[in-house]
Amino acid sequence: MLHAQGDHFVDRHPWLSVQQRTVLRALRRCRTAALGGHLDRCGACGHRAVSYNSCRNRHCPKCQAQARARWLAARERELLDVSYVHVVFTLPHTLHPLCRRNAALLYHLLFRASAATLLEVAANRRHLGAAIGFLSILHTWGQTLVRHPHVHCVVPAGGFSRDGQRWVHPKHAGFFLPVKVLSRVFRGKFVEALRRAYARSELDLSGATAVLRNRVHWHAFVNALFRTDWVVYAKPAFGGPAAVLRYLGRYTHRVAISNHRLVAFDGERVTFRWKDYRHDGPRCTMTLTAMEFLRRFVQHVLPRGFVRIRQWGYLTNHGRTARLALARRLLRCTPPMADAPSPPPTWSCPRCGAAMRLGPILTARQLAWACLGFDTS
Repeated sequence: MLHAQGDHFVDRHPWLSVQQRTVLRALRRCRTAALGGHLDRCGACGHRAVSYNSCRNRHCPKCQAQARARWLAARERELLDVSYVHVVFTLPHTLHPLCRRNAALLYHLLFRASAATLLEVAANRRHLGAAIGFLSILHTWGQTLVRHPHVHCVVPAGGFSRDGQRWVHPKHAGFFLPVKVLSRVFRGKFVEALRRAYARSELDLSGATAVLRNRVHWHAFVNALFRTDWVVYAKPAFGGPAAVLRYLGRYTHRVAISNHRLVAFDGERVTFRWKDYRHDGPRCTMTLTAMEFLRRFVQHVLPRGFVRIRQWGYLTNHGRTARLALARRLLRCTPPMADAPSPPPTWSCPRCGAAMRLGPILTARQLAWACLGFDTS
């Protein structure tokens, strides 16, 4: 689809940022001759085959497997032998227009407000009375690619007592922290941070949000945010470390839409599958013009350098190793064994089944000459 409509889309949308254009260009070139590749050779029958290089862009649905595997291997060493809780914090629809021109700022506030909420409510003795740690994962999309900013938090159930001498377990099995309390505290913290950003003139109020430059309209807008409950969803606790890794493998390096959800493209329209969670999750299909599909996709391109997976509490980088060792000592559990290094990847010859030998990295021009039989060394 990008090969057929990508240039037309860029020409029709001059408002695209440099980062969005870069991502579209990377996805078009991924695993094509434009990025060069390897000329692999079978050690048995001499069969040769071309393996094109990947773009390695974090928004590319084809390039996340290796990054996800490396990240999961690192997280596996940090898992504790306790149950884990999944909490989701979602921004209301009324804030979506602000996200369009203030994505980095509002997504950062979403991270900070949700993390501060969990840390504060968990520290309250009426609820848990413990210092917790967790990781947060930002997703900005819904199933139909509309803007839907939310943060998934994976939280070990329990934490350190105030003196750090014991591990505090949840007071009730299957219950971690009260959702209504989390919702109200989260709303208050986010709105307060938003007010500070407005007072410091940090918000880009242009386009559809230009009316908010007027202080009367701004205060009315902010006050309206308190009229509805903000959505905070706590899923039932799931199992131990193995279940956590399976969950993280599905969520951490996900992009707005994966290739397996694409059903058809006729040159002008794209059909894809989506799940309707509002009505118990029936699977449906949706057809959009290529222009609308790409417009929805590019709004989920994150600003350059924006970190979309963050760790909080006792899982922050400073002192994390010592705190995890203390947690395991209090829980009387042993750290997971480090896996042996993986062997270099190989693939089988399509002719004889023997192992193919990975060739040196070649540029697009070198690869073309090599395919014609010329020496490129």
